[in-house]
Amino acid sequence: MVQDSVILITGGAGFIGSHVVRKFVQSGNYQVINLDKLTYAGNLENLRDIENHANYKFIKGDICDFDFIRKLFNNYDFSGVIHLAAESHVDRSISNPMEFIQTNVVGTVSLLNAAKESWSGKNGRRFYHVSTDEVYGSLGDEGFFTETTSYDPKSPYSASKASSDHFVRAYGNTYGLPFVISNCSNNYGPNHFPEKLIPLMIHNIQNGKPLPVYGKGENIRDWLYVEDHARAIELIFEKGRNGDTYNIGGFNEWKNIDLVNLLCDIMDRKLGNTQGISRELITFVKDRAGHDLRYAIDATKLKGELGWEPSLQFKEGLEKTVDWYFENEQWLKDVTSGDYLRYYDEHYSNR
Repeated sequence: MVQDSVILITGGAGFIGSHVVRKFVQSGNYQVINLDKLTYAGNLENLRDIENHANYKFIKGDICDFDFIRKLFNNYDFSGVIHLAAESHVDRSISNPMEFIQTNVVGTVSLLNAAKESWSGKNGRRFYHVSTDEVYGSLGDEGFFTETTSYDPKSPYSASKASSDHFVRAYGNTYGLPFVISNCSNNYGPNHFPEKLIPLMIHNIQNGKPLPVYGKGENIRDWLYVEDHARAIELIFEKGRNGDTYNIGGFNEWKNIDLVNLLCDIMDRKLGNTQGISRELITFVKDRAGHDLRYAIDATKLKGELGWEPSLQFKEGLEKTVDWYFENEQWLKDVTSGDYLRYYDEHYSNR
């Protein structure tokens, strides 16, 4: 991309999005427009350290409002879009699938339409759609997801992301819209909204609350530190091939129960607790509907073509994550004071 080009990053106040925004702002190579609706998971506190940078601007808005999106593209000559705005929590998709269809599918098509109209006859543009490994479905005990793995989504969330992936490719094939897609494994790290596994466990251990683990905790996920994901996104945006897909993974598989046990031990040590006391909070709950057994990403293509690989070992990244939450207790209190606590009470308090 051309230096000082204007790029639009959607969902930039969220967990992954805030790290991506920071990465692009601090590079100094772009004028960054951060578009976020500021729903429960979007938090401008995530970006206080860069909010006054000259090459950064925040705009509140809804990607599903096509008239608004069209005006935004008319006001700024975007050279690129990095699209992260999405509803992302599987449990919420099961209880409210229509919200996921609206944001993840209709919102994506709204952006695609605006880009198609605005970029007609212009060169050097790119629509980067950030997706998930969940679109591939579930793996058995062996094997990995590759860029050619067939889609087999199992939840409303993954189905909505799979649909948005297909629309991006369709706009590329039908209208010649330059695009790239990445599918990433589970992220963890600072600023993670505490409905997800790792921050939920940190919060509950600190407050002596039960640690809800689905089923027997045997589901396996591949974990990636969020800053490594942001670095991969920057690399793909700048050097990836148009029309291509890149899988981003941590080469780091953990059973949920093993991860929770490790986190309990780290927390006990840092809190000065008797070792093993946090494990007593583990509470096995009824398994989630359509719960995929195992995800594992083969990121060989990304490493071979663009030279990317994770920078942190999981235990090191987990220690850094716990330290961040300890050092940012006010952030955690702020985001857990409203929507999250209601959601937690509704879904877990009676189990």
